Amino acid sequence: MRKSALALLVLAVAAGVLLAQRRPSDGRRLGRGWGAGSHVIETEGGDLVDEETVRTAREIASHSTGTPTWTNDPAFARDVFTFVRVLYTRAPQGPDISWSASRWGWITDFPDSDLNLSFRLQQVTSMKTDPEGRVLRLTDPALFDYPWIYMVEPGRLRLKDEEVEPLRKYLMNGGVLWADDFWGQKQWDNFARAIKRVLPEREFEDLDMTNQIFHCIFDIRVPMNKLQTPNMQQAVRSLDPGSGIFGVTWEYYHDDSVPEGAKDMHVRAIYDDKGRIMVIATHNCDNGDGWEREGEDVGFFHEFSEKRAYPLAVNVLFYLMTH
Repeated sequence: MRKSALALLVLAVAAGVLLAQRRPSDGRRLGRGWGAGSHVIETEGGDLVDEETVRTAREIASHSTGTPTWTNDPAFARDVFTFVRVLYTRAPQGPDISWSASRWGWITDFPDSDLNLSFRLQQVTSMKTDPEGRVLRLTDPALFDYPWIYMVEPGRLRLKDEEVEPLRKYLMNGGVLWADDFWGQKQWDNFARAIKRVLPEREFEDLDMTNQIFHCIFDIRVPMNKLQTPNMQQAVRSLDPGSGIFGVTWEYYHDDSVPEGAKDMHVRAIYDDKGRIMVIATHNCDNGDGWEREGEDVGFFHEFSEKRAYPLAVNVLFYLMTH
């Protein structure tokens, strides 16, 4: 597996630089699917996606504010960072997996989070990024062409038997998985059980704010909970002193018996024998909304996209690609 040489030269990121284009919502309905047994599902914006044929984020219409296009020198065509989203199956609802564990599953925040993060990396660093993004299953042989993959809302992840060994081989041979946007203990337990099937001899370790990953590009010197991003709607309310959830940046509706069970953000990692991260999980945090929804509300952009989701992503990706 080839890794690009990603020596990032981070430019000054000012609020005036990171302004997203806007378009009004078209009012399309939300939905989770297009009929029992169908491979066609809906994005949060109501656009139809065929799970059997979808390959890139650019194939799907934006349901947020859109992402500019860009091109790279042909010489970099095979030497770019690609946002790779994993298409996975959700576990059935049960006593240990509540329906609230995932409304959308793998397609959450798609395609805007993928494209926006790729654009910001291209814009504010020296990293060259793929303007299309990629969607693939863990059984796709192309998995081994990419050093980094992203899995969103894995709180109801169900790994098929035929996916376990390819993912293990991928991780053991230099690949890294980032899991993001899952909340509460039940969701964590389900995700951890799935990863235990892949790496039964490994355990997650909690990272604290002294870890180099938080200081390698942006020197992030805040308590970890100050990096927590909830869904955009809640985040906006959390900024309003007149709101009943002013200051509340955690999503706590997943386990009524533990109403604040998702209050504390965690960054956890699994390392290989040489100290390289194979899996990193941002638990009790929705970085994807920080990238996806950056242009929908000025306050959300300045507090959550600009201060939290983007600096954390730049640091994590730089660290993963260079260690």
